[in-house]
Amino acid sequence: MTSPEGTRRAADVRGIIRVFPDIDEDVLLDLFHEGARVQWTSRDLDWTPPLRLTGRQRDAMARLLTPVYFGAQAAMLGASAVLPQLMAAGETTAQLYLTSFIVDEAHHFEALTRYYRKLGHGPLGPRQLPEMLRYHHRIRRADRAGWVCGVLFSDVIAGQFYRTFGVSLADPVFAQMSTRILQDVSRHLAFADHYLRRSVATMDGAGRRALVDLRDDLLGILGAMAGRMRDDAAQFAVDLDFLAPIRAGVEASSRSIGLPG
Repeated sequence: MTSPEGTRRAADVRGIIRVFPDIDEDVLLDLFHEGARVQWTSRDLDWTPPLRLTGRQRDAMARLLTPVYFGAQAAMLGASAVLPQLMAAGETTAQLYLTSFIVDEAHHFEALTRYYRKLGHGPLGPRQLPEMLRYHHRIRRADRAGWVCGVLFSDVIAGQFYRTFGVSLADPVFAQMSTRILQDVSRHLAFADHYLRRSVATMDGAGRRALVDLRDDLLGILGAMAGRMRDDAAQFAVDLDFLAPIRAGVEASSRSIGLPG
């Protein structure tokens, strides 16, 4: 029979295991180290070149940047909420990686804020782009696997955005920033893919259906959001049919993590 003292010691040991866990060598730990080595801020960018945009293009770019700008802020807040869940689940390397993820998103948010000042325009508000709030609220309603799924699909979208407009804008400042952000996005996608492949493999049918529903809801909201910005994209000779490669990327990611198309 275990004594009260023995029970207390066992509880203490469990607490110590949670506080001082074994850190496994895995993909997420590698991504954490990689992220720590390549940190940057807006001060690493050259802001001296003048903007090569007309007045209408500046306004259009401010509008187009709105979803990724608030997406960076929402990602910081969401990751802060998910961290305790990862700790409670004993997912230590995921916790470590997520700290570098938060710093990445802070860099993006701060650099984009500075770019908005250079544009001389601010982002759209929630009343002008209500789908933006719906999109992030949908992700916040999910559990930690759903949140990571939202990260996966949001970074597919962000990657396509920066690849598309980083080239079409022909603006040296935005091109520098896009290059840096795309490097971070590639790590975020690798994290989400690895985490979800491991998680989906142990899910029951209801868990998988929840992720499929989340994916389809986010794509539907994205389509409505893009419809509001078609004229802005046209200022840079970009047709918002660039949603097609986003959908293809989401489908490819779905298959990779074990979800149906």
